[in-house]
Amino acid sequence: MGGFIPSKYSIMVNRLLKFIFCLGLFTVLTGPMSFASHMIGGDITYKCLGNNRFQITITLFQDALSGLPSVILMDNPADYAIYTQGPNPVLVTYGSVSASSTDTIPPGFSNDCINNYPDTKLRRQIFIFDVTLNPSDVGYYIVYQRCCRNATISNIVTPGNVGVTYLAEIPPFTSGECPNNSAVFKSLPPQIICVNTPFSYDFSASDMDSDSLSYEFCDAHPGGGPNNAKPSGNQIAPPPYTSIQYLPPYTSGQPVPGTPPFTIDPVTGVLSGTPTQTGRFIVTVCCHEWRNGTIVNTLSRDVQFVITDCSKNVVADIPVLTDLPNTYIVECEGYTVNFINTSSGGNTYHWDFGVPGATSTQFEPSYTYPDTGTYKVKLVVNPGTTCTDSITRLVKVYPVFKAGFIYAGKMCAGEPIQFTDTSFATFPPVISWKWSFGDGQVSTEQNPAHTYAAPGGAKTVTLTAQTAIGCRDTASVELPLGYLDVFAGNDTIIVKGYPFSLNGTGAQYYDWSPPTYLSSASIADPATNFPDTGKYVYVLTGSTEQGCVASDSITIWVVSGGIVFVPTGFTPNGDGRNDYIKPIIVGYTKIDNFRIFNRYGQTVYMSSVDNAPSWDGTMNGQPCDMGTYFWVMTVTNVTGQKETQKGDITLIR
Repeated sequence: MGGFIPSKYSIMVNRLLKFIFCLGLFTVLTGPMSFASHMIGGDITYKCLGNNRFQITITLFQDALSGLPSVILMDNPADYAIYTQGPNPVLVTYGSVSASSTDTIPPGFSNDCINNYPDTKLRRQIFIFDVTLNPSDVGYYIVYQRCCRNATISNIVTPGNVGVTYLAEIPPFTSGECPNNSAVFKSLPPQIICVNTPFSYDFSASDMDSDSLSYEFCDAHPGGGPNNAKPSGNQIAPPPYTSIQYLPPYTSGQPVPGTPPFTIDPVTGVLSGTPTQTGRFIVTVCCHEWRNGTIVNTLSRDVQFVITDCSKNVVADIPVLTDLPNTYIVECEGYTVNFINTSSGGNTYHWDFGVPGATSTQFEPSYTYPDTGTYKVKLVVNPGTTCTDSITRLVKVYPVFKAGFIYAGKMCAGEPIQFTDTSFATFPPVISWKWSFGDGQVSTEQNPAHTYAAPGGAKTVTLTAQTAIGCRDTASVELPLGYLDVFAGNDTIIVKGYPFSLNGTGAQYYDWSPPTYLSSASIADPATNFPDTGKYVYVLTGSTEQGCVASDSITIWVVSGGIVFVPTGFTPNGDGRNDYIKPIIVGYTKIDNFRIFNRYGQTVYMSSVDNAPSWDGTMNGQPCDMGTYFWVMTVTNVTGQKETQKGDITLIR
């Protein structure tokens, strides 16, 4: 027991054993088995025996299935320290105690609806010792510390380097007085928790003194470390103790991901929730003992929740809205709700619509609610059988809500259009607006302005609005945006006297400027009558009934006779540039034939009027040599006469 003065020999032996222990633990934490877990939880309780004596009980829960036996053996004996309470704790005594009992706790889990629940082996070690403490006006702390936690814990930072601290508080007392007997948790730690399955666990405690008890989530405390895995004597750190560092978004108050979230009833101590993620999670619950309005002791239990995938034979399920927790629907058009059943493995069903006496045994029933409000709907699959499951969802009935909007402005590309929300809600306010303008652009403003880029055209505008209680509706309108994509035509060359008409497109109304030499300046395709050769430029201004306006221009070269364009050279190397010889004619009606000769007079290419001339630099499928080639072309002019044109080409490779 504590308070003795160790000899030099015992100090050397103790240090050597600690070195061997830490070396072994370091191998465990960093070697192939570093992920083995053995500490499931623990707590410290005490009884007052009278005459200033107390019986202390340290309880440790260990994972004997995946935990290393060598590490578990190191938990026995258990080291403890006792400090005074107050701002400057003083070490009163310390010592080691051997296990009073060791047993294996059965899983206590039986569910015909689960196919593959995992194997477990929970080991409990109990250490009991008596201690005499002097009367104190500040009280005492009993402390146990150990390192380290499992490295795969999901909700704390660097869990493999973080230990545990368990403690109990003895309130102040006078000589011979029994100040308190600590509360004792009733239930063993849970061994099997299935993901996506409603879970409930009784964290309540009993108290010999009939003190009032309250329950809450609280901080877990670190203790020990990789360099001192099993603190003993004055190496056991004194209070106060900091919280372990939780990994965001987890906190001591929200230690496990769940929908609905995990909560603990402050009066009954019942913890409940539905876990939504597999993994290991540290959960710590404090049981406060109240007497005359003052907390005289806090019993805490540090538990590791191991959440696994369990294959269920029967699963009750009702769809849920993604943005409203545990809500099936917000009905805002009327009072009738059509229910969807996504359960599996069921044969019979029982619906309770949240209204007294309103039930159904249909697979997917409909129900008309008598009034507005939020109702709790419960579906039980295979009720009254061995294998059953149930689920509860919220149904919110708050008609009427209608999304709507008006718009104003010039219905033209490039002009701002103002949109104004006119949504109506019997139960306001409207809090969310999502606009889609039909051109890939969106907005979340209530009354946005939007400008469309050319060329315009009708656009479907959609508004999705939502109220604070979750009503949502969508309104769509086809905006009569004037289509305007004015095009005057490609620049071109024509022969004087040859009939030619302009061809404007993309508008409803047209205006050519200048109107000179045009049959009409206010139509899309006026005929031209140019008196002489030269360059003529026309600007086309197009408009719509909505008043949208845009313009484009065209340049026309008028020449005295027909012109043949044949490139003087090309490079048929397959790079996509200058790979072909393609003759172009202006002022001629057609190409009658087009022939190419090499320097020996051999015809290497010939094209008739039936196929567009295009030479790729080959003859009979084989590449022709570099050099100069000669071409002869026969064309028909606008009067029907044949003309012959000649020239040369340089083939470059």
